[in-house]
Amino acid sequence: MTIDDTPPKATDSRSFYRFHMPHAHLDTVFGGDWFALKAEAFARFFGTPLFLIAQTIIVAIWILINVLGFANFDIYPFILLNLAFSLQAAYAAPLILLAQTRQADRDKAHAEADARHREDLHRISDQRQTQTEKQTCLLVEMLQQNTALTETIKALTERLEALTQEVHKSVTEAKGGG
Repeated sequence: MTIDDTPPKATDSRSFYRFHMPHAHLDTVFGGDWFALKAEAFARFFGTPLFLIAQTIIVAIWILINVLGFANFDIYPFILLNLAFSLQAAYAAPLILLAQTRQADRDKAHAEADARHREDLHRISDQRQTQTEKQTCLLVEMLQQNTALTETIKALTERLEALTQEVHKSVTEAKGGG
């Protein structure tokens, strides 16, 4: 394993996104330029409460100005207002669909990265399990060797004690008989 192959440390800011890096080269549906970012932001803005409240206020003011006679640029049945809504829908629908497609692409990339991450965790877990099994076998072997050495030491100690007693008995008899 070379230095470049080592996985980033948990404290490394790259480690969180390491499985997302293979997808970094992919261009998004909107693209990556200024217009793409603004188009997606605009599409996301359509679903916000701020947009709905602002649109309701603008429509109410539009209708009040025309009904109360302050201006007569769009009298009842408000054809110009309907045209404005149609124009808004004509641009909003494709932008919203593109934003959903872009989000789906991001979700897919994240799902693939998460799957790779789970596979990596599983592989690491298997490696740890194998390493643990090897260490357990080594410990059992060392324990068996220790047991054999202990039995050998016990046998030698018993033999040494027997020889010591024989020598002691021989010395005692030599002193007592002489």
